[in-house]
Amino acid sequence: MTDTSQRIQCRWCRGQSPASATTCERCGAPLDLRNVVSDAGWRQAPQIRDLTEIRWSASVAQVDGTVVPVVDVELGAGDALFFEHHVMLWKDDATAMSVMDTPGGMKQRLLSGMPFVLSVAHGPGRVSFSRDAPGEVVVLPIDPGTEIDAREHAMLVASADLTYSFERLQGVKMMLAAGSGMYLDRFAAGATSGVIVLHGYGNVLQRELGDGETVQVEPGGFLYKDSSVQMELVTQPIEAADGATAAGGLQAAKGIASRGFAGLKAARAAMKGSGDKVGGIVSGLQAAVGASTTTSATFLKFTGPGRVGIQSMYAGFGTE
Repeated sequence: MTDTSQRIQCRWCRGQSPASATTCERCGAPLDLRNVVSDAGWRQAPQIRDLTEIRWSASVAQVDGTVVPVVDVELGAGDALFFEHHVMLWKDDATAMSVMDTPGGMKQRLLSGMPFVLSVAHGPGRVSFSRDAPGEVVVLPIDPGTEIDAREHAMLVASADLTYSFERLQGVKMMLAAGSGMYLDRFAAGATSGVIVLHGYGNVLQRELGDGETVQVEPGGFLYKDSSVQMELVTQPIEAADGATAAGGLQAAKGIASRGFAGLKAARAAMKGSGDKVGGIVSGLQAAVGASTTTSATFLKFTGPGRVGIQSMYAGFGTE
């Protein structure tokens, strides 16, 4: 029986490591640093030290680099990982490869901009992964009987003992907000634990919501959540202090929208030319369309209990 008095709990993934350890064996988070949380309740994702070893089953992963992190994996015999093919950086010649069909069928996946097959690497052997964008890597162990939901294309790699499915968030509002719609990738562990590695653009922050506690997040900032956290799309009316200014902006947006795609393209070019760096799922062109019918903002509302992870840098849906 394990002597829990000689173990230390990771504040990030709640895993148990030896009291002498300086990093978590399950997720790589430093254990010898203070647990810093903002007044608003957000905790920054752990800065995984270069070449920290993260273990699961018979395999070992190491994270290297900061701006564009790389995950190198030494797969043990019998272990496998699945991933979108373009994130693989290199592999040993002897590392076996196969493909895995995804749920939903080829037509639905292609129309939504999602891969209809995923690549699989089989151990023994070495393989490396990196996404072509700056950001942070987050390692999330998944215990038996639990699930984690992540935004589409956030997965860098996942252990093949996890069950993978996806869900499309229905609704006209979501269609307007995210083009072809927004999708959630769902990863579930059965009798054995698994692990997923996510890539978040910019910085990654996590908040633990209590039972019934809520937070609203700009849709482009959402990265992952526990399956226990409920999510819904909400619209927040916006009232300007200067009614004339608000009316003028609304009229301008209607004028842009009336010109069709040419007007929307011109609006985006104008925003880029002005140096406007404000991103968001309801921004630029889509904001002009939304403003033609109402003055409001769209958010994802999360209700606890459970964890919610966000990314500080927006990247559009379907850009992977």
